[in-house]
Amino acid sequence: MHMRTHVEVDPRVGLKGFRAMRELARRYRWAVDLSICVFPQEGLLNDAGCEALLLEACQAGADLIGGCPYADTQPIEHIARIFAIARRFDLAVDFHLDFDLDASWMHLDEVVRQTEHAGYGGRVTVGHVSKLSAVPSARQIEIARRLAAAGVAVTVLPATDLFLMGRDSDYNVPRGVTRADRLAQHGVTCSLASNNVLNAFTPFGDASLIRMANLYANVAQLGRGEDFERCFDMITGAAARLPQLDGYGLAVGDHADLLVLPCQNVAAAVTELAQPSMGFKRGRRSFTRPPTRLNRPKAP
Repeated sequence: MHMRTHVEVDPRVGLKGFRAMRELARRYRWAVDLSICVFPQEGLLNDAGCEALLLEACQAGADLIGGCPYADTQPIEHIARIFAIARRFDLAVDFHLDFDLDASWMHLDEVVRQTEHAGYGGRVTVGHVSKLSAVPSARQIEIARRLAAAGVAVTVLPATDLFLMGRDSDYNVPRGVTRADRLAQHGVTCSLASNNVLNAFTPFGDASLIRMANLYANVAQLGRGEDFERCFDMITGAAARLPQLDGYGLAVGDHADLLVLPCQNVAAAVTELAQPSMGFKRGRRSFTRPPTRLNRPKAP
């Protein structure tokens, strides 16, 4: 029903991706609200002309701006420039951040500091943060409390983080997936999502968030009903709180954006990989998935 997509902007591709996604959003707005985040995948200060393109995209109607400081030769200044653009156009921010397993340093600290300095609590998201999977639980709790206090949300991307992390290990390979459920228990708004589908970063997937919730539960070794409910929340309610969607839910007066799942409860949706049987966008049916039919042999 709602999707946030990061669109790469750089002097080589220009605004082609942004314009294509904006047209896609227009054509399919009857079925999905597509929020476009423009960001410099190849860095910002180290890529001459990129900042001008970001400004042009924001002027043309980008919904939010992203950053990728680990791809830049000046990551701290990269973060500062992204916040400056966000404030100029009054946009939320979504960083790809700390995407490795060296926990001796983190750009997360600077993002939190800049969030607090700009008064941007509730408008900043960080994705991946796989470094957090490499710190002891006591340190995770400490970081979680600071994230919650600053209003910085976290999106964990299980398929990509599993596929790319730990490649320098040939045994006892680390998972590299940050425990979003632990962060959520300490007040951090967390979501589970797909970073890429069927490309070099993640050559699997079908964009199913139920599949991401199930994969995450397996990786995090979760097994209780309340754990599955928290996983489900991270692809529904908490995921809606992250971009501060209004009209989300099943109360009278909400937009009636909903999916129908063929299962008995929330836990079963995650454990059984329940795939939607139909969807409604603002009360109008947007798709139907026919149920499986058993073709029984005729009696002799």
